[in-house]
Amino acid sequence: MTTFVTMDKLINYLLEFGQLNQQQIDLIQRKAQVLELKKGEYFSEAGKIPKQVAFIKEGIFRVCYYNSKGDEITKYFIDENNFAVDIKSFNQKIPSSEYVQAVIDCSLLVFSTESLNDLSATIIQWDGIINKITEKALIEKVNKLSPMLAEDATTRYLKFLEKFPNLANRIPLSYLASYLGITQSSLSRIRKSI
Repeated sequence: MTTFVTMDKLINYLLEFGQLNQQQIDLIQRKAQVLELKKGEYFSEAGKIPKQVAFIKEGIFRVCYYNSKGDEITKYFIDENNFAVDIKSFNQKIPSSEYVQAVIDCSLLVFSTESLNDLSATIIQWDGIINKITEKALIEKVNKLSPMLAEDATTRYLKFLEKFPNLANRIPLSYLASYLGITQSSLSRIRKSI
């Protein structure tokens, strides 16, 4: 039962970007594998070539890296009903420079490189659908990152709460502080003052 509900979310998401007939939908459902990740586990790791793409049914991922000082930096979060992959590394088959980690327990639908290639070869409009999804994701990524650079910490936090109200209480403060580019103690002060 849960798998079909999950598949429905995935199929409905794909249908936002193009049309699919029942035979194509059935093929997509056969190619997807269910994967459960526990909090703290990695979906993909820096230094490795990503070999699969995930659709997040439940849970939150964070994309992070280590800077030259060895500090862990959270770049952004990915929540339910979104695809997750280091697209550049996946497409170019090069090692990733980022980690994709489960912030909380996650339930995923995963497509291997081989499955995606099969879907691309079989479903004429597949590449167009994927291109539209990728374009949307890149625009959202820019919108998540760009405004953060010019604002003070309190404004960044308030805008995060405004844009991502469903995430604020589901992610550890240390990850949120890293994303906002501030220390955890600064974030605590900001939260107390609001």
